[in-house]
Amino acid sequence: QVQLVESGGGLVQAGGSLRLSCAASGRTFSWYGMGWFRQAPGKEREFVCAIYSGGNTLYVDSVKARFTISRDNAKNAVYLEMNSLKPEDTAVYYCAVKTSTTTAWNYWGQGTQVTVSS
Repeated sequence: QVQLVESGGGLVQAGGSLRLSCAASGRTFSWYGMGWFRQAPGKEREFVCAIYSGGNTLYVDSVKARFTISRDNAKNAVYLEMNSLKPEDTAVYYCAVKTSTTTAWNYWGQGTQVTVSS
């Protein structure tokens, strides 16, 4: 079993920055992708960004040029640097792992709250 633990959420004013971290632990696993999703109140969970084993990244349009995903393979960790935050970025942010190209995002963290005040 793989456990994912997010940290780094909090309350920030619009225009501010936050850095989320996600540490993976448990049985040794190889991963195809590590990503971030978010769910705002009353809305469905949405994809935010991901980084894949080849190093390529993917972002939803609404966060491009503001958010940066990175990884530390030695620590089995993934990070999300969020800049120029907007109130509409307010959500619970979840870390997820995709272990192969043929699976869905199959491991999830418990989420961390990000609140951006106007």
